[in-house]
Amino acid sequence: MLPYARAAELIHDVYGLAISPATLLAWVAEARATLQATADQIADQLRAAPVLNADESGLRVAGKLHWMHIAASDTLTWYGVHAKRGLEAIEAHGILPKRLGVLVHDCWAPYWKLDDSIHALCNAHLLRELVYVKEITGQQWPESMMQLLLGANRVCTAARRQQRTLDPNDVAAFRTVYDALVREGEAIHPETAQRPGQRGRKKQSVAANLLRRFRLHADAVLRFISDPAVPFTNNVGERAVRMPKVKQKISGCFRTLAGAEHFCVIRSCLDTLRKQGYGMLTVLQRAFAGNPIALIA
Repeated sequence: MLPYARAAELIHDVYGLAISPATLLAWVAEARATLQATADQIADQLRAAPVLNADESGLRVAGKLHWMHIAASDTLTWYGVHAKRGLEAIEAHGILPKRLGVLVHDCWAPYWKLDDSIHALCNAHLLRELVYVKEITGQQWPESMMQLLLGANRVCTAARRQQRTLDPNDVAAFRTVYDALVREGEAIHPETAQRPGQRGRKKQSVAANLLRRFRLHADAVLRFISDPAVPFTNNVGERAVRMPKVKQKISGCFRTLAGAEHFCVIRSCLDTLRKQGYGMLTVLQRAFAGNPIALIA
């Protein structure tokens, strides 16, 4: 996470060794080469994961905006960097298009183009939008929808602790109330009709856009109710974003694309093996000793 010059100073202060930033740069490249096979295994295991969380965030590389793409589960984390944010980058990385399980995300449009698997939406994002719509409209349906989602999450959390699934009648009851609330909101905020000859979709209000999302993606919003393996939020993916963002604040942008790629490979292995119970220093020591730690299958 530290700039190379500062890291060299720290090593000198702690160990009394005079290490140049150029030497550290060479060590990073060596670590990336040593850990590349482990990062590839992480990608393979994520493709087969029953639940896969995805997210993306901006990353400055050589003074230009690039994008860091993340695929993660409770036990695995994978990072990749690409000049593009959308489907081109997703396909280039080759994890999400080949996944087998449920894809959890924040409703970003390119994810819906991956229609070969089941989707689940991050309800934390939807709750924040409901709070905003309630504040600007003063209406009751956003509050009722929030209480429905939060109440369903409490019920599902209790069921998971008891290692059981919800009764199909309970699942159907939640869906009935959900559909009624969407209809209530749409009665107040109908979509604005497109004028004859007008190109593109007519601009809608914030409330109408949110209601449209609730209607079109109802199965994905409520996936956590019917499938105990699906989380209520995309917190796994969002947590993975935070530490690289901290690094960027501390050290600034990556000067080269190769440096960003080195970071992604090394960070993928460190975060994954941390999740699997290993200390980060141990991971690096084993890597440089030529005996990388094996992943838990």
